Amino acid sequence: MSSPAARLAPRPVRLYDSWWTVAAGALCALVVLAAGLWCSLHMQADAAMRSAALFAHLASLVLGFGAVLSADYYGLLWATGRCGLAEVVAATSRLHVPIWAGLGGLVVSGLMLHPDLTSTLTLTKIGLVALLTVNGLQAGLLGRRLEAATGEVGRGLLVWGGATALVSQACWWGAVVIGFLNTNR
Repeated sequence: MSSPAARLAPRPVRLYDSWWTVAAGALCALVVLAAGLWCSLHMQADAAMRSAALFAHLASLVLGFGAVLSADYYGLLWATGRCGLAEVVAATSRLHVPIWAGLGGLVVSGLMLHPDLTSTLTLTKIGLVALLTVNGLQAGLLGRRLEAATGEVGRGLLVWGGATALVSQACWWGAVVIGFLNTNR
């Protein structure tokens, strides 16, 4: 049993509490991405470091994008009536760690690959990564709302979930295609 003082203590603010906290998290993430880009302009990797960064980049892609595809697969199972919403929410909440680890690994290793910031393709890929990051953050808020949903899920949450999945897929596939094109130039 907790003491009366412990029950009155305010709960700390968490990332997925509201749109304001998600927006603050997105702003912080974008500042970190910009700082990383600035650092990438001021460092050079030798051949061994570049090979290690390329391996880490590919491994992070497998980890992050694989987890995203798994999460979206669970969403499709639910949409086709093959599993319940509670199962989808539980499965996708477990996939957040590998998704974020993969995305973080892609960003860090990508910065070590010295991106060409004069290339339109590279700038497009960076924009997709930034959009993917913001989309992932708001997906956490969506997950909280779905966890709290009782009974039938409203049309608004369904549209929100569908839009989140479409943006995610477009960003991941777009970044993969651009990475492939940049590698073969």
